[in-house]
Amino acid sequence: MLKFHQLILRKVLMIFTILFLIVGGIVYYWMNEFYLEQTKDSLLQDIALISIKLDKVQNLDNFADEIKQKLHIRLTLVNEKGKVIAETHKDKTKMDNHLYRDEIMQAKTKEYGYKIRYSKTLKTDLLYVAKMYKYKDKTYYIRLARPLKSINEHLYILGAKVFGVLILFFLSVFMVTYKIHSEVQQEMKKILLFLKSLAKKQKSTYIHSDYSYEFSQITSLLTKVSQILTKKEKKKSKYTAELKEANRQKDDIISAISHEFKNPIAVINGYSQTLLEDEDLNKNIQKKFLTKIYKNGVKLNELIDTLRLSIKLDNGQQVTNFIEVNIYELVIDAVDTVKINHLNREIVVSGIKDLQLKVDKALFGVLISNLLENALKYSEDSVEVSITQEGISVTDTGIGISQKDLQNITNKFYRVHKNSWNNSLGLGLFLVNNIATLHKFKLDIQSTEHEGSTFTIKF
Repeated sequence: MLKFHQLILRKVLMIFTILFLIVGGIVYYWMNEFYLEQTKDSLLQDIALISIKLDKVQNLDNFADEIKQKLHIRLTLVNEKGKVIAETHKDKTKMDNHLYRDEIMQAKTKEYGYKIRYSKTLKTDLLYVAKMYKYKDKTYYIRLARPLKSINEHLYILGAKVFGVLILFFLSVFMVTYKIHSEVQQEMKKILLFLKSLAKKQKSTYIHSDYSYEFSQITSLLTKVSQILTKKEKKKSKYTAELKEANRQKDDIISAISHEFKNPIAVINGYSQTLLEDEDLNKNIQKKFLTKIYKNGVKLNELIDTLRLSIKLDNGQQVTNFIEVNIYELVIDAVDTVKINHLNREIVVSGIKDLQLKVDKALFGVLISNLLENALKYSEDSVEVSITQEGISVTDTGIGISQKDLQNITNKFYRVHKNSWNNSLGLGLFLVNNIATLHKFKLDIQSTEHEGSTFTIKF
């Protein structure tokens, strides 16, 4: 009976063979077509150049020899009756009429004609391309040909590379398979030792495997048979799982925060070190470096303020000061602040200009700024802000949000997985939602993936 890794190896070899044949066939067909098209295009370009020079040619035979020496391609000039009037690789007087050659006949009715066939003159397969050319009210056909040998050489090289890649893939799969086999053996050894202990009527012991779902099920059943697990142990196991989940969430939060803090700190350290090490640094450069340090210090301060605000809102400890505020002016102030970091972006504000609401001015400014930053971050076009009696809407035409993410997007530290590259803390919409709730307003989100989103604060 074959071992586990031997069975897998047999399957992998079969898959590798099938994959090689399929990929090889596809690559060969595609690359063959690609190189043929490239060769045709190259010959057509050469024909265009030759047609320009023909107007000034006095001796066609000398011109044909020149083309042969410089371009290393076969040139045939045919008149409208099919007679060869110039040829680079054969005595033109011994050549038959070319009027009914496939490429010549195609060139009569189409932009150009082409044909692949065996050349008895050169004793190899050639790609012929012909095009009609009119000179002094007479019709001529310029035909160029290039051997297919060079195309096949490219294909052989490419095939060797594909084969090499597949070999590496096969070796990788084999190594993974062997590793899995070793791990499975270890798990089976644990189970066998446990069964031997039961057969000898020894004291039962707890056995558990996290290797796979199947092993987990087997060991769970064996544990029940041994009657070792108690309710207390089950609670302990549950608590351990919850602790792992809590630790995972903590790690995610720490990772998000570290990403946000890392860049400003690196900038501050880098520019500071340069200033300390180079005392003769140009004053303008010193000013530029100090400005960078200052801006990144401000950014760190804003990050800290954001974290502190999220904690206060989460714990219900935020102190509020509600006053009558002109919402339009508050929005304009937020737009001006946000555009400092988005100079080339357009934010269009429309709607009621005299709407007065009783809000905490500072918190509501944070709410609007976060909505604007969010819209600018995930879109490239202009952002629209609409103010009505019913609420404030911020609309973008960005990447949109999936239905799954819409359910969690206002959670603390939640980040859409596919957008994790932006190193966001995942606090923007959490703050927006909490500030809206604090004002007894409601955050409504309407979004379609790849089309855009509308965030509305309903009064």
